[in-house]
Amino acid sequence: MIGKLTGTVDSVGPDWVILDVGGVGYVVHCSSKTLGRLPNAGEIARLSIETHVREDRIQLFGFVADLEREWFRLLNTVQGVGTKVALGVLSTLDASDLATAIALQDKAAIARAPGVGPKVAARIAAELRDKAPLFADVDPGFARLAGDMAEARGPAPARDAVSALVNLGYGGPQASAAIATAMKAQGDGATTETLIRGGLKELAKG
Repeated sequence: MIGKLTGTVDSVGPDWVILDVGGVGYVVHCSSKTLGRLPNAGEIARLSIETHVREDRIQLFGFVADLEREWFRLLNTVQGVGTKVALGVLSTLDASDLATAIALQDKAAIARAPGVGPKVAARIAAELRDKAPLFADVDPGFARLAGDMAEARGPAPARDAVSALVNLGYGGPQASAAIATAMKAQGDGATTETLIRGGLKELAKG
């Protein structure tokens, strides 16, 4: 198995780069974000590699950071997500943004990736939900609370406050995150009215 490659950038395509390592050109498939971070042709690049071996071919997938490779592996555990879709997701959202979207159950953000419809986005958000806070810059308790409200769970005053903000024109994940922040500050005894005011203050900061 190949875990890492260091070589000279030979040429770059829509979703691949050829790395010349000691005179051998390795075709490495990458997300557009990874390709955008590569140096110019003739310069040295270092990529973390995920190797996929099948009966008819061996494919290499490259990542600038180990964290991006980890997300590629996690995405491939979700039913309906193959290597092409996983690279599409990582071309649309970097590792941190993907982790945050999953932690906050922002399925619309995930669905922006090519080849990802609403059902697949919902499956990614649901199946990887417990893993996302480990990688996201989001407090795990906050992520669970925001995710619960995005899924119409959680305390009734919080759900009602989210609904009120959505009726005002805010997106569901955005409203859920704002109310989760307000609820964390105000405590479990907060009323719908105070949560709405707190949520609006949070939204105004953005």
